[in-house]
Amino acid sequence: MRCSISLAILLSTAPTGAAAEPPTAPTGAAAEPPTAPQWTISVDPLTVMLGFVHVQVERALGPHVSVYVGPSLRLFDSVFGTPAGPYKGYGAEHGVRGFVWGAAPKGVWLMLRGVLAAVVSSEGTRPGGYGSVLAGYTGIIGPGLVLSGGLGVSYFSYGPSFGIHGVLPAAHTAIGWAF
Repeated sequence: MRCSISLAILLSTAPTGAAAEPPTAPTGAAAEPPTAPQWTISVDPLTVMLGFVHVQVERALGPHVSVYVGPSLRLFDSVFGTPAGPYKGYGAEHGVRGFVWGAAPKGVWLMLRGVLAAVVSSEGTRPGGYGSVLAGYTGIIGPGLVLSGGLGVSYFSYGPSFGIHGVLPAAHTAIGWAF
């Protein structure tokens, strides 16, 4: 009987799977590092000065690749006076970045981007767009401030007869937030 009571006490005080608490880290142990941001949302201030509004939502797909998408709108003329013309563009921008140094979405990258839009002018509505190849860098400062820049080349077929056409230098700037 004494053995039965001892066994009953032991079983009643033993933790069960449902009630067991996970082991805790010893005092002073290092906490898990926060996960790196996988998303960014940014605007391109340079293209705003050129009359285009781009908002880019980017997602890291792995340590070396990210993709982004967002609206691309040409709503007003450039503050620099070119390209001028009474036309509007309503479309989408998409791109892919390959990170050659760092881990997506920050570091040194090579980027392919494209814009497709409906361009509306006095000549009617027609498709337009451009494609670019760029190299640049994205930095994430502090808790999530994104600053990015790059240079490359673009091919434009955007706008009516007086729009933007041909091969031109390309630039990318961005300011935003990573999360």
